[in-house]
Amino acid sequence: MSDLDLRIASSRYDTTEALFNGTVAVAGVRSTTISTAATLPGVFDYLVHGNVDVSEFGLTFLLRALDQGVPYAVIPAFPVRMFRHSAVFVNAHSGITGPTDLVGKNIGEFGVYGQDPGVWIKGILAEDYGFRPEDNRWVIGGLNHPAPPFEFTTHPRPDGVDITTTPEGKSLSTMLDTGEIDALFTANAPQPFLDGSPNITRLFPDYEPIERDYYRRTRNFPIMHAVVARRGLLDAHPGLARAVYNAFYDAKEAGADRYRRFRRLYQTPVMLPWANALMERNDELFGHDWWPYGVKANLHTLDAFLRYHYEQGLSARRWTVEEIVAPELLDT
Repeated sequence: MSDLDLRIASSRYDTTEALFNGTVAVAGVRSTTISTAATLPGVFDYLVHGNVDVSEFGLTFLLRALDQGVPYAVIPAFPVRMFRHSAVFVNAHSGITGPTDLVGKNIGEFGVYGQDPGVWIKGILAEDYGFRPEDNRWVIGGLNHPAPPFEFTTHPRPDGVDITTTPEGKSLSTMLDTGEIDALFTANAPQPFLDGSPNITRLFPDYEPIERDYYRRTRNFPIMHAVVARRGLLDAHPGLARAVYNAFYDAKEAGADRYRRFRRLYQTPVMLPWANALMERNDELFGHDWWPYGVKANLHTLDAFLRYHYEQGLSARRWTVEEIVAPELLDT
């Protein structure tokens, strides 16, 4: 591998900062270039078009690519994971006061039907509240600005699900604010909500205790993105998958250690009141490693996503964890 110039794409998170600032590197390669893009779809686009060798990639986009025969393999590092009860927004005048009120409503989703947050929350709502996506009408488009569906991925149409795109010149945030859609399943908060619009609220306004209870019941800390590379590259360079995994793991641990060090100082380097109290509550719930990497610690959660994706008609078949992970990392 010593002759390999490795190109990596990722957004800049606490979990990846050490790769960007150079305190962590991929061992055994000649050089590493880590880059980002203006948006996450831009990062994903780098991988799809071969502009990078390794990239974070949304799980749904990975499975859609695998269905098309693209030989990707997961390196089981997960730089983005997030609980998603908080990611459902509703128009305050829609009559929606709880999950059962979603039946028959118009729901927006950013960029693609079945984005990673959408897969998770549809699966969770189905299991806990009997939610059925086919009972709704779905509108796909740009979140805060008008935009067409993502071009870097496929757009499967599950049987019986009514899917349209936003009217020209309209964004999902505006349509939710005006009541043209009743709800929004989203990765990011709509701008009118952040601006204090009285027309938008969350489906679960007091979401933290609900999400904590969900974790206690299921032990799922939902994964959005994994690190991905082409199998041909990994096969051509034995040991590369593990070297990349170790680098992302060390970068994640560097980020976590930063918070652990700050805890001794009552989080004085962080502009977040009561951050120590949050750390203490999280330690009680998750234990020391609240953001685990590797297959063993995440097998249950990965399998839940693969099952949801298939049940929602987004996968051609039911993929298994063993099929999607780089073989040399199945023991992590």
